[in-house]
Amino acid sequence: MKPYLLEETYEVLEAIDEGDEDRLMEELGDLLLQIVFHSRIAEEKGSFSMNGVIQTIQAKLIRRHPHVFGDVKIHSSQEQLKHWERLKQEEGKTSALDGVPKSAPALLKAYRVQQKAAAVGFDWEKTEQVWEKVQEEITEFGEALDQGSREKMEDEFGDLMFALVNLSRFLQINPEEAARRAVDKFIRRFKKLEKVFQDQGKDLHQSSLEEMDAVWNRIKHQ
Repeated sequence: MKPYLLEETYEVLEAIDEGDEDRLMEELGDLLLQIVFHSRIAEEKGSFSMNGVIQTIQAKLIRRHPHVFGDVKIHSSQEQLKHWERLKQEEGKTSALDGVPKSAPALLKAYRVQQKAAAVGFDWEKTEQVWEKVQEEITEFGEALDQGSREKMEDEFGDLMFALVNLSRFLQINPEEAARRAVDKFIRRFKKLEKVFQDQGKDLHQSSLEEMDAVWNRIKHQ
């Protein structure tokens, strides 16, 4: 059932991106069905029920938000993030980095790991320092390209992406959202490119890169 749970989650995200409220309502229902379904299977196995799921999240919200449901005073979102991580440590987590799903998309996983490290003070002080790190990683990737070692290139490329995610965090940009928007933009422009050639009665396979690039640039300017 895991693939279906993931698929329904992505369909909810797609509905949000499209701004389609009717579809969002429908997709949230599909996602809720997955939650109810998993809970029902667990109940039949004698593990837990839907009521248990709701009671657990209710207790967790109260426990992790003492500034809302208790007397703790928190004055900023950054302070709240650090307090949140301390509470999770008290719940038995052995590392500040615990809680990031192993199967999470790589960009999102990097973003959350960096957030958690920052919550305990392991972080850059200024955006300029992060940008310098990105430039350093670009240089090292260039050196790996010159060496021609695929293993080295992959390693340095990963370091570069990790540094870029760190920069996105400092700029308050969600890297996963930014990457998805870039892919969607490419798809949108490429489909327009296909339509231009189709309207002209031309086959993309028989067109030159120079022809396609010229049309692509016109689409970008439009």
